Amino acid sequence: MYSSNLPTWISSNTSNFNKNLLFHQFNQNPFLAFPQILPQKTLSQSPSPLTPIQSRLRELRERIKTVKNTQKITEAMKLVAAAKIRRAQEAVINGRPFTEALVEFLYALNENLLCEDIDCPLTVIRPVRKVALVVITGDRGLCGSFNNVVIKKAESRIAELKDLGLDYTVISVGKKGNSYFRRKDDVLVDRFVEGGGFPTAKAAQMIADDVFSLFVSEEVDKVELVYTKFVSLVKSNPVIRTLLPLSVKGEVLDVNGNCVDAMEDELFRLTTKEGKLIMERDRVRVKGGGISPLMQFDQDPVQILDAMMPLYLNSQILRALQESFASELAARMNAMSNATDNAVELKKNLSIVYNRERQAKITAEILEIVAGAEALT
Repeated sequence: MYSSNLPTWISSNTSNFNKNLLFHQFNQNPFLAFPQILPQKTLSQSPSPLTPIQSRLRELRERIKTVKNTQKITEAMKLVAAAKIRRAQEAVINGRPFTEALVEFLYALNENLLCEDIDCPLTVIRPVRKVALVVITGDRGLCGSFNNVVIKKAESRIAELKDLGLDYTVISVGKKGNSYFRRKDDVLVDRFVEGGGFPTAKAAQMIADDVFSLFVSEEVDKVELVYTKFVSLVKSNPVIRTLLPLSVKGEVLDVNGNCVDAMEDELFRLTTKEGKLIMERDRVRVKGGGISPLMQFDQDPVQILDAMMPLYLNSQILRALQESFASELAARMNAMSNATDNAVELKKNLSIVYNRERQAKITAEILEIVAGAEALT
């Protein structure tokens, strides 16, 4: 089978001196490489295949070893992400009922107070001239397209605002988003916030204070959250959520009367049905049970709103951080799982090639010995 690769070492015109020399050297060392003593013309016509095969075997061994080490790393990262994601998933699921109930209550309370002369700065709807985007990304890579999807979502929203002729500013949360926006000279960034691992109320409060100061000082007229919504371990969706102002009309207009809400604004798509989340486009408001007519407030409604609006900001930002963190861990677990599977498949293919090359090398060496022995007879 490998006779085509066998070099012709002994020609029919070999002299008796060369025969005696070959016989003497074969008796001394049967594994001697005979091409070293053959004429130059014969060597140039049929080079030995041993050196390329040996070099290729060495390269294959090194590559298999590298793939094995990579497989160990990716499998360890997969296990770490799987261990962390359970806690993150529980935080997301347990926090959703509170935030949704709080939003529904504030919407119902704000709707009932529309006819009264109450001044709450976070519910004031102004003609929009400038929009603040809070973009939440991850702190680490190796999580597939997680960070790129969020950044592309923010870029598309920035392009929409530019087409509407509105100014914008970005509050970047997460190391990956910070490194991206620092390289973009044409994007206006108000603040860079470094992530600190698992989301906490303290981190959310720091972002909420910055958002509150921007909106109350009328530096911006609308605040939106751009983050990744956690759906399941294998699915997550980038969404845009209107944070401020808290409006019951369902849309915020610019100075020309045009709606500046994103077409995929989660605030108007998130509803509940029989205790489960469903996604619908509701241009009016998030549907809720409203306030019971039997409910009485001991304090003034303005004091209640002033006390609950900071809680609303903190809870919504904390929820977005938790959803983004859970989505990042799920994306990393899936990416490392795919990388581990690819490493196993690559190691299997390389082992097959290595075994074939090794068998070809052994067969070639046997044929060389047999050919040398036949030449001496």
